[in-house]
Amino acid sequence: MIPRRLAAALDAALAEAPAVALLGPRQVGKTTLALAVADARPSVYLDLESEADRAKLSEPRLYLEQHADKLIILDEIHRAPQLFAELRGLIDQGRRSGRSTGRFLILGSASIDLLKQSSESLAGRIRYLELGPIDAGEVGRERLQALWLRGGFPESLLAASDAASLRWRRDFIRTYLERDIPQLGPRIPAETLRRFWTMLAHQQAGLLNAAALARALVVDGKTVARYLDLLVDLLLVRRLPPWQRNVGKRLVKSPKVYVRDSGLVHALLSISDHEALLAHPVAGASWEGLVIESLLAAAPTGTEASFYRTSAGAEIDLLLELPGQSKPWAIEIKRGLAPKLERGFHLAVETVQPERGFVVYGGAERFPLAPGVEAVPLEALCQELAAS
Repeated sequence: MIPRRLAAALDAALAEAPAVALLGPRQVGKTTLALAVADARPSVYLDLESEADRAKLSEPRLYLEQHADKLIILDEIHRAPQLFAELRGLIDQGRRSGRSTGRFLILGSASIDLLKQSSESLAGRIRYLELGPIDAGEVGRERLQALWLRGGFPESLLAASDAASLRWRRDFIRTYLERDIPQLGPRIPAETLRRFWTMLAHQQAGLLNAAALARALVVDGKTVARYLDLLVDLLLVRRLPPWQRNVGKRLVKSPKVYVRDSGLVHALLSISDHEALLAHPVAGASWEGLVIESLLAAAPTGTEASFYRTSAGAEIDLLLELPGQSKPWAIEIKRGLAPKLERGFHLAVETVQPERGFVVYGGAERFPLAPGVEAVPLEALCQELAAS
């Protein structure tokens, strides 16, 4: 098992809140992490996709009260949303009897319905944590190239070969489209959603052009927005907003869109190995997406992310506003071993006036690149953010 950075945060959340929701895509390692945390305390694990476990909860209050002294892990909670009302009563009852923390650990693929149910029934009683795919700060430099090609889903990253990894990702995509998404509620034709997801992979790191996507899919703009909202809610796609602090500039207003796992980008585009990846036009955008996801996973809770771009060509790939800091970190992303700063970055820095400037690149050394700007390996900046 690759140690996950979120384990410490999960332990802390269970020590402070009566219910914790651990959200993330399927197969990302939520159950493995939850069981590892549960090993340190008396616990009960229920998989709500199992008929046997659902049967135990035919009278949920009666069953759960029998295990009031244990951590109860409810996996795939979207299969039994009616439990949220019961959990609320049990949490309030526990508070009155002196147990106010560490009662329930809820696991689920993030969805509109899941968030709605939990926020309505457990407001003030639940803390949300997001577990994404394994990131560069968790694997270190020795596995970075494999992480970039295969992505961070554990079974894909640790597969016996690149071919086996690609087969796993293709099966994952098919299962999500044909089984998982329909279970979560939306009735969208699987082939239509696959085409949309593939279009986003082709346009990785590009500005959202909903009108062009709508024309290609022969649907209207509202339908495209609904598809995109769904993939964002499932933590499969990221919308990175533009920085809007300086109203005196003609800033780009459209968000940038990323398929969050680089391995899924490559599977959607049928990129099978490193040679094919390096020769593909998406290589630079794919690397940019990996960097952004890794840095955001390592950044402290409450960090706000955006990008900066003006119509005049000034641009910063990523701005991170860390909690308690008045100025952002400006991060430029380069894939090569000899990074160079372009005029657009210098123009943007003059306007944004960041606290610190970095160029994340493909090399292994750290060195100054310009006044106030440092070239840094990805894994090193992940470690620095995690320590912030």
